[in-house]
Amino acid sequence: MTLAPGFHALWPTPLGLHHLAAAEAINPLLVRVFGALRATQSHARGEPPDAAFFASDDDLLQRIRLPEWQTLLRFIVDSLRDTVTQANRGAWPAAGAAQGLDLRLAIEGLWFQTSNRGAFHEVHTHGNCSWSGVYCVQVDTEPQRAAHPTHGARNGVTRFYGPPFQQLGGAHVDLGNAYLQPPQVEVAPLPGQLVLFPSWLAHQALPYEGVLDRVVVSFNASVHAAQGSDRLHGYSAA
Repeated sequence: MTLAPGFHALWPTPLGLHHLAAAEAINPLLVRVFGALRATQSHARGEPPDAAFFASDDDLLQRIRLPEWQTLLRFIVDSLRDTVTQANRGAWPAAGAAQGLDLRLAIEGLWFQTSNRGAFHEVHTHGNCSWSGVYCVQVDTEPQRAAHPTHGARNGVTRFYGPPFQQLGGAHVDLGNAYLQPPQVEVAPLPGQLVLFPSWLAHQALPYEGVLDRVVVSFNASVHAAQGSDRLHGYSAA
C-alpha cells in the first residue's frame, strides 16, 4: 500500500457501545434462566453453587430457546454488523462500502458469567475470532455500584488496554505523544449495554462486589463474505 502525502491516522482501535431498548423486560428473565443453568452446571462440575465467580459452557446459542433470547441475539448481530461496517470504512472495497457487503456473521461461542465478592477476570485477549462482545444483564444501580468503599467507580468495570500500553511503561511522555493518553479506557457496566471490541484488544474485568451479582453475556464472532474470498489485499514476495 502506497501512502499519499498528508496526514494518516493508522491502525485505529474501534469500540462499539450499544443499548438494548427492551433490556428492562428481557434481563430479569435472563437472570432466572442463567440461575437455573448455573445450578445444573455447577452440580455437574462438582463446583460450589455459591462460588464468587461462575462461567457457563459456551453453548448458549444452541441451549436457550426463548423469544426474548432471540430478541437479544438479533440485537447483538445487528449491533455487530453496524460496528464492523463502521470500523472497516475505507478498508473494504469502495463498491462494497457504498452498497453494503453481503456479510456472514458467525457467533463462535456465547456464554454468561456471574461474579461478586471481589471476583475479577485477569487481562486477556480472545482467539480464533475477529470480534468479541460483552452484554450486561445485571449489576447494582450505578450510584450503588460506584459508591463501594474500596473499589469506588472502578467497581466491576471492564478495562481495555490500548496497543501502546506496554510501550508507554518505559516511554518518554510529553506533548508530542499526548494523543496516546490515556493508554487504557474503563467502561462501566450498565444493564442493557453491549460493548463490542476487536478480539485482539487486551482487557479485564476489575473486581466487583455488590448487592446484586454482576451478570454478563460474553461472545466471540467472526465476519466473512457470504460469497467469494475474505482476502481483500494482495501480497507479494519480498
